[in-house]
Parts: sequence; structure tokens; C-alpha cells
Amino acid sequence: MPYKEACIPLLDDLDASARALQSVNTIVNDDGYLRGYNTDYIAVAKLLRQHGIPQDLPFALRGSGGMAKAVAGALHGAGHRRGIILARNRTTGPSLAATYGCEWRTELGDAEARLLINVTPIGMAGGPDAEMLAFDPKVIDRAEVVFDVVAMPPETPLIRHARAAGKPVITGAEVIALQAAEQFALYTGVRPTEEQIRRA
Repeated sequence: MPYKEACIPLLDDLDASARALQSVNTIVNDDGYLRGYNTDYIAVAKLLRQHGIPQDLPFALRGSGGMAKAVAGALHGAGHRRGIILARNRTTGPSLAATYGCEWRTELGDAEARLLINVTPIGMAGGPDAEMLAFDPKVIDRAEVVFDVVAMPPETPLIRHARAAGKPVITGAEVIALQAAEQFALYTGVRPTEEQIRRA
């Protein structure tokens, strides 16, 4: 950051993950040939598959920054078409929603959302909203799956509430481990095992 898009004209090639988002977080230099990847996109796409998230679940994604772009792109790439982007930013929110054919709102209101995704700092350790929920408890209780991209702590208030309500969850710790494993493989040619990733 903040060069995930600015670096693109300087690269020789883009992996499909980076091309889909027009955003790069990893550059591999093979004897001067620079190829860009987006391992956040790769990690989220893999998690959606691993957790068997149905394509027809209407989703609400809170956030509109760079990571939100990766998550929205991965959802779209996996066939998810019914979604709402929840964002207070009146520039990035509508733009992200338009890119992926979603509705944009500043608040969820009475809209249906069965897959909830937080891609904001709400719940992040050390932040001003560390103890807050990214979604109203009633909305969480109505959801079928809850996904929090915040990695620190792994058990955010949102994840704790969802677990207590018996909801399947995807955590930010899973995202960070998978994207780091992908970067490690790209840089070294050595792919960590599933067990090593799970332990990480």
C-alpha cells in the first residue's frame, strides 16, 4: 500500500487474480520479468470453496477499501450475484457496488442478507471499535454464514457472537494464513501443506 494499482503499468504481466481486480499485492521477479498477483483474492476464493458457501446466499459486505474489493471480486468470481455493499464512503461504496452489480447502501436496514462479511476495522484489536459488532445482533442471528476478514484477534466480537449463535464462520486468521501461504509458494516455489496452513 498504497501502490496496489499504481504499480500495474510497471509490470510485464498480471495473474488472473490481479487482472480481475486491477490490484496487485504480490510481485514475483523472474530474471527481470515482473508478474503481479493478488493473493487476498486467491485466499478468499479458496475459502469460499472450502466452506461450501452457496452461490445463491444474498450477502452484505461492510466496507469498500482495497480488501473489500478483493472479497467482492472473489465473491463475483465464485458466482455470487445477490449482494449489498455497505459503505459510508459515497465514492468508493457506489463504485465497488457498480463494478460487481451490487446494491449500495450506507446501512442494511430491512434488506435480506444471509452471508455477512465484515471488511472494516470494526472489531480489530487496538482500534477504537475493538469491542464493537460490525452488524446488529439481530442481523447476525438471521444470517446463515458469518465472515470477518479482521485477523487480529482471530476471535473478533462478530465471530464470537456468530459462534455463540451456532453459525458457521470464516475468520480473518484463515484469510491471512492462506494468502501468506500463497505468497510463500510464489516467492520460493515451495507450497506449505494443508496441515501447516491450518496450524498457522
